[in-house]
Amino acid sequence: MAASARAAGPDAIGIGLLGLGNVGSAVAETLLAGPSGPAETAGVPLELRGALVRDPSKQRPVALPDGVLTTDPAHILEDEGVRVVVELMGGENPAFDYISRALRSGKHVVTANKEVLSKRGGELLKLAAQQDVSLAYEASVGGGIPIIGPLSDDLLANGIVSVRAIINGTTNYILTRMAEDGVDFQEALAEAQSLGYAEADPTADVDGFDALYKIAILARLAFRTEVPIDAVYREGIRRVQAKDFRYARDMGYTIKLLAVARREQGGLLARVHPAMVPSRVPMASVNGVLNAVEVEGDLVGPLWLQGRGAGPRPTASAVMGNVIRTVREMNAGGGPAPARPVTNGLPLLSMDEHVSQYFMRLEVRDQAGVLAGISGILGDMEISIASVIQMDVDLERGVADLVIMTHPAREANMQSAVDRIRGLDVVVSLANLLRVESYETVG
Repeated sequence: MAASARAAGPDAIGIGLLGLGNVGSAVAETLLAGPSGPAETAGVPLELRGALVRDPSKQRPVALPDGVLTTDPAHILEDEGVRVVVELMGGENPAFDYISRALRSGKHVVTANKEVLSKRGGELLKLAAQQDVSLAYEASVGGGIPIIGPLSDDLLANGIVSVRAIINGTTNYILTRMAEDGVDFQEALAEAQSLGYAEADPTADVDGFDALYKIAILARLAFRTEVPIDAVYREGIRRVQAKDFRYARDMGYTIKLLAVARREQGGLLARVHPAMVPSRVPMASVNGVLNAVEVEGDLVGPLWLQGRGAGPRPTASAVMGNVIRTVREMNAGGGPAPARPVTNGLPLLSMDEHVSQYFMRLEVRDQAGVLAGISGILGDMEISIASVIQMDVDLERGVADLVIMTHPAREANMQSAVDRIRGLDVVVSLANLLRVESYETVG
């Protein structure tokens, strides 16, 4: 029996969609697939009772039954026949209000909204527990990659040591093009926009906000600690240039935008930034729009998940997986599984405490004595040099690229050194500073 609008039998489970964009349309298409669709897996007919949109006259890739489209959220939120609300609007508002209203009405909610979950997920999860309904959000991180479920259930016996991920397909595509074809950032970004991978305003992706929201969600779940988004260090990829990849490759690295949450020095440090990744590790080979998540548990050790992290169909896969699981739990007569408790047992650390090697690319005057001033500042800040290489020389301008790789150093010390180095007369520019990601457990 196909899902229909307000026409299914009394045993059907009513579904309401908040948002009917690309993902919402893919979810609606799946709901309307007929007996061989999700209803068969759920064990009960699924009834699409409403879909909230801004413009009901807009052409959409899915044909909907009469009476489904609405511009009034009450059509869904106040319909007693809607048992599961699927929120696919994005953004913090009005999504937070709609999700809250749904939960207070005793409706289960499935969402793909990373922003509202990262900013106000703690409130929503508490409200869901109070109302004895579920708030499922597998699709909020990693698209079709199943990572929320394993952290919520399968890895409960583990103390999580770290979560490290490439979780923004747009930036990964841009960096892959720069690495493989030597194009500059603006050209790679324009190509990503033309292919539909990047928005006209790419800020959320290239400046690291999208990855920040996602790692905040994963960190809360993995470490049972609220991680406000302003506690996550964020740095985007705008300063990365094609020559950084050339120099990195010569040194045995590539460059990826990483989102990391890790236990360090008795606390939790969450960070998003471009990083030098050793070419020998699997993360270095995650290219194009693919995403990957590494989780290390104290019992299970390192785990690896890779797949399409965005796009309508992978995201719809995760959404519908949550819908089916919710419906099956309802049919079994049990309540939702309790959320992994948030204990806030780990203090949140400042990025100043992070320790790593650093790749520093400077444009300096091509003259004697340049290194002495730079190395003197680094020495003052207790930063030792692992290697120094003079790279490209511009004879016409009389400048050269100087690439310095340090030994592990404290972030606060490195930033202080950078401020002083920029003031040297022999330094034309400090073109880039990249952290080197440590893979100590990789052989």
